[in-house]
Amino acid sequence: MINQTKENYSTLLKIEEDMKFLTKSEIRLKILRCLNFSPNSIKEIVKKTGLTYSSVSSNINKLQKKKKIIKKDNKFQLSHITQINLENILDFHKTLELIENYEKFWNKHNIDFINHNAQQNLTDLYSAQLIESTSIDIYKTHNTIKKYLLNSKKIKAIFPYLHPDYPKIIETLLENNGEIELIINDTIYNNLILKIKEETRQEAIKNNKLIVHSIKKPVNIYLTSCETHMSLGLFKNDGSFDQNRILFSSNERSIKWGNQLFQDIKNKLVR
Repeated sequence: MINQTKENYSTLLKIEEDMKFLTKSEIRLKILRCLNFSPNSIKEIVKKTGLTYSSVSSNINKLQKKKKIIKKDNKFQLSHITQINLENILDFHKTLELIENYEKFWNKHNIDFINHNAQQNLTDLYSAQLIESTSIDIYKTHNTIKKYLLNSKKIKAIFPYLHPDYPKIIETLLENNGEIELIINDTIYNNLILKIKEETRQEAIKNNKLIVHSIKKPVNIYLTSCETHMSLGLFKNDGSFDQNRILFSSNERSIKWGNQLFQDIKNKLVR
């Protein structure tokens, strides 16, 4: 057991040393990014990166000695391990940028419902944009949500609050043969689902076009995940829902992230 622990520690030290070597130099990172797209000669790397010939040549030699790159047909390319490491490094940088760009969104809100798995994959939201209501357009977030919901066919959503438009939106979608799965609390159920035309509601439930998970506990997160978009809203640290800000994305990775978070929350809350 002691020998195994020592081996694990040695492996971790080696990984740490490798990552430091790859990330410590901005020049090396530029070279690696360039080679990540395609194999290149030193002259081609110089042309594409704007680095000097001497700095590229010097760092290419260092990368070769460390077996981070290989030379083939007079061009350099990443080793398989370096390619994996670089992808992780770039993903980590993207996550840091996402957190930094929307620092107020994450810092001033409750993220308890964003589980460990979702936090680990925040890079999937890299292309998301923060939609904020303004004094000129106070309904900007709601109108954005409404527009995309009405143009969707399959919706998974968590509604922590009830907007007066929601019953009609859901009703319209069901009448157009939409498929909707909701996680809501009991209070919202009475004021949302029961306001949909009875015939439309019963027909949709019968055909599994409307699936509602009504729970007693409050769900302190807003989430919609459709075939065309994903939107995320959070509660403020004082316990009130922030209706003026959402993270919104039409990117496929973001939509998958939203689908997975919905499934995780359903697995946790719905019995």
